[in-house]
Amino acid sequence: MTRARNVPADRGLTVRMFVTGLLLVMLYGLFVGILWRVGLSFAVIVVIMAILLFAQYWFSDRIALWSMHGHEVTREQQPELHGIIDRLCALADMPKPRVAIADVDMPNAFATGRSPKKAVVCATTGLMRRLDEPEIEAVLAHEISHVAHRDVAIMTIASTLGVVAGLTTRMMLYAGLFGGFGGRGGGGRGNQGGQQLVLIELAVMAVSIVVYAISFLLTRALSRYRELAADRSGALLIGRPSVLAAALIKVTGEMSRIPTRDLRRAEAFNAFFFTPALTQGKGGISLSTLFSTHPTLERRLAQLSELEAQLGQTS
Repeated sequence: MTRARNVPADRGLTVRMFVTGLLLVMLYGLFVGILWRVGLSFAVIVVIMAILLFAQYWFSDRIALWSMHGHEVTREQQPELHGIIDRLCALADMPKPRVAIADVDMPNAFATGRSPKKAVVCATTGLMRRLDEPEIEAVLAHEISHVAHRDVAIMTIASTLGVVAGLTTRMMLYAGLFGGFGGRGGGGRGNQGGQQLVLIELAVMAVSIVVYAISFLLTRALSRYRELAADRSGALLIGRPSVLAAALIKVTGEMSRIPTRDLRRAEAFNAFFFTPALTQGKGGISLSTLFSTHPTLERRLAQLSELEAQLGQTS
């Protein structure tokens, strides 16, 4: 198994990925069982889920790059970016991922891919233009840590169930809006059959909504922790947590200058970004923090500050 020898394993992240995956598998089985029990074709359900899972897992890197207007670049095209990735991979003692650039002004970066061997690390042109080289290196160290921790593939798989549940909810809703939910036949048995069909469709919609909500909260909780884990590993990799903190502050500040419409287009990929395109709330525990893909900036900076102090004491 390919792994980064100099990026220490994060036991907390490993446990959380396992628990989240186990809970989602159980939820997946319950969801399929209920849909089958209320009369939907078991074969159709399994085929739809399998297709979505395969597409998200196998083509996740291509989908992400295409959505963010990204493309792979050669060393001749981007020598600075390749040089940074080369140094980080040498420090981490890990295989080099593919390198890509996204032609968007939003300063950000992300890593994607189903495995370390198939990973791609992408920086935006906005990030390359606004940050100096040490700060770019710190951001990319964060992304390299995601690849080393193998959490990108886990997040991709974990999101599949929520996607299926959301699609099922929409299908049931559209069925009700456009002539579904039992029809309007004559009395007697026709009315009884129609009422039963209405109850079945409503039950499927209710189950889908619950499954979507649970999978959404589970993946968001995992996403917030994996960002803290990548901050820590990335800072340790370069040995300068303060530089990563400076990059966080600069990127967050620059993000506020990007037009909101552009940020909203990228918001769907928040879970994979270095910093979210749009943020909600500050500090404390609230609905916005429960729904967020990233910890608050204050939480991330506090961890990096503690890490800087620890490294200062040991040096």
